[in-house]
Amino acid sequence: MLKEERQNYILDKIREKNKVKSNDLAIELNVSEDTIRRDLNQLSHNGLILKVHGGALATHQKLYQFNESSIFNRENKIKVAKKAISLLKDDQIIIMSGGTTNLELARLIPQDLKLTIYTFSLPIAMQLTEHANVEVFLIGGKLHKKALVSVGVSVVKILSKIKADICFLGTSGIDIDEGVTEVGYEVSFVKRVMIASSDNVVSLFTSDKLDTSQRYPICDLNEIDKIVTDLTPDDPKLYPYIRKGVEVL
Repeated sequence: MLKEERQNYILDKIREKNKVKSNDLAIELNVSEDTIRRDLNQLSHNGLILKVHGGALATHQKLYQFNESSIFNRENKIKVAKKAISLLKDDQIIIMSGGTTNLELARLIPQDLKLTIYTFSLPIAMQLTEHANVEVFLIGGKLHKKALVSVGVSVVKILSKIKADICFLGTSGIDIDEGVTEVGYEVSFVKRVMIASSDNVVSLFTSDKLDTSQRYPICDLNEIDKIVTDLTPDDPKLYPYIRKGVEVL
């Protein structure tokens, strides 16, 4: 493994775990601890990590992030995010909605991927600042204070002019009959525009959202190209969705 690949692996590991140990990295990468220490020293010198005795910590500011310990069902959201990463390729144009599952996806994007990402989520935009190869466009508008996303006419106008390769749709509820639904009207309207502006629509959710519906409709199932959950594709709970023609990861 080349030095650059090794250091990208270390950065990805730190973003996933928030900390790493030198001896664990040496075993995982099959190199000496001296090599790992040199890598950590260089990454620390570049301001990408905080080197500590025996390893390193993430440097990101918690001020703009959700409190990780308070994220409901976080382990399963990480599972969803890791699956969704397989859909990413260099030079794609992405639209991301808000939500903690998409936040995990933003956090785990590999450092070497070159992407353009549009989002109306303040936490996600701030998280993406940690990715040097990701060009980030934060779409402004009226701030929905609870969800920390922009809503309103200005957001809709900008989204309607974008032609994205993938829309990563945070999902509050998904049901065979009701389709994808959302808690709030303004957010549901913005998400409908996201879908219309994207070639591929990927619905991200943990299995507790399966077979549930919220008050405001977003789209029917036939408008979703893929669903990504923490369940395996052969889980019986997903059979009705597969029969509807939705691809499951």
